[in-house]
Amino acid sequence: QVQLVESGGGLVQAGGSLRLSCAASGRSISEYAMGWFRQAPGKEREFVAAGSWSGAGTYYVDSVKGRFTISRDYAKHTIYMQMDNLKPEDTAVYYCAAARRGTIQLRTSPDYWGQGTQVTVSS
Repeated sequence: QVQLVESGGGLVQAGGSLRLSCAASGRSISEYAMGWFRQAPGKEREFVAAGSWSGAGTYYVDSVKGRFTISRDYAKHTIYMQMDNLKPEDTAVYYCAAARRGTIQLRTSPDYWGQGTQVTVSS
């Protein structure tokens, strides 16, 4: 079983920055691809960013490329997402996710989800 706990959300003005964290626990967590999704009010949950278990590959949805950066601290079993130049359309609940079979599985059907953390960007 894997548990994911997000933190770091909050309220920020447009153009500002936030860093989300996701602390993972569980057996063999270092072998999981991990990443982030978000769900805005009235919209479906969408993929945002992913990192492979090896750290060699990172993937982003086009709308955040160049603004968001995913990283991983294997010693702390934690992933981060640095979000810069935030826009009002980034407002959503952000969810951490993990997948045993890699980033393709992560983007379509993760094995585990966190509870989510709210990010609100004011204009």
